[in-house]
Amino acid sequence: MRHAFLLCHLSLLLAVVLPTGLLARDSGRPFSLTLRRQVQPFPAADTWTEARFQQDFSTAKSAIIITDMWDKHWCHGATVRVGEIAQRMEPLLNEARAAGVLIIHAPSDTMSYYADAPGRKLAEDAPHAAPPPELDLKNPPLPIDDSDGGCDSPDDKEHKAWSRETPLLTIAPGDVISDSGKEIYNVLHERGINTVFFMGVHANMCILNRTFGIRQLTRWGLRCILVRDLTDAMYDSRSRPFVSHAAGTELVIDYIEQHYAPTTTSTEMMQALSSQRAAAQASGDQH
Repeated sequence: MRHAFLLCHLSLLLAVVLPTGLLARDSGRPFSLTLRRQVQPFPAADTWTEARFQQDFSTAKSAIIITDMWDKHWCHGATVRVGEIAQRMEPLLNEARAAGVLIIHAPSDTMSYYADAPGRKLAEDAPHAAPPPELDLKNPPLPIDDSDGGCDSPDDKEHKAWSRETPLLTIAPGDVISDSGKEIYNVLHERGINTVFFMGVHANMCILNRTFGIRQLTRWGLRCILVRDLTDAMYDSRSRPFVSHAAGTELVIDYIEQHYAPTTTSTEMMQALSSQRAAAQASGDQH
């Protein structure tokens, strides 16, 4: 009886002292992924070779940032592809959330829509954390020409068409909502997260360049990984290098693998997370 009393009071004390959500995330478990990167075997030659390696992660130290998956894009082709990506993304988000991975929704320029949402408050209330000195990274030119906006729907004109994230994606209790790099860094620091998986659009623009994008978080020393089959590029095949839209997207993914971050796939993530969760449940059943 005395032990039960002490345990009860210890749980109450931890709930007061530790940041909100940390207790639930302490039970994070490892999962492993095969990552892909482009490397230069010979510095004197301007050739890149695909390399794959195995990397272990902790669910408690991992987050997913969903980048600019808006309800509507000014470019019709982009809107259609976002809808297709969202349908493939939703099952993975459900699995990742159940495994203990933090989900961060980052639909830029729509924060007024989420002003009173609990996920918005989680971002705003995270304690301020000063980022470390930035790594010195170069920004080589992109392999595609997106200077005209990259829209492959020729009659569409650039304007703000979005008001929220696509309703095809669930914002669940405990998910965070923010389009601010500083807010997102605060959340990641508060929860001890060191790995961020990026999915959403567009690989050559927002995923790279937002204040919470791959370039900035990499400069702050976080491990960034692109989920390469859950992204798209703003690229029109009538622009340099005059390849198909799909091939242009692949060129951008190669560029990210060369200069900033490795990539993985949604299938590999789903398999790794579901296997990890099944093992955790089996272990619980045995005890």
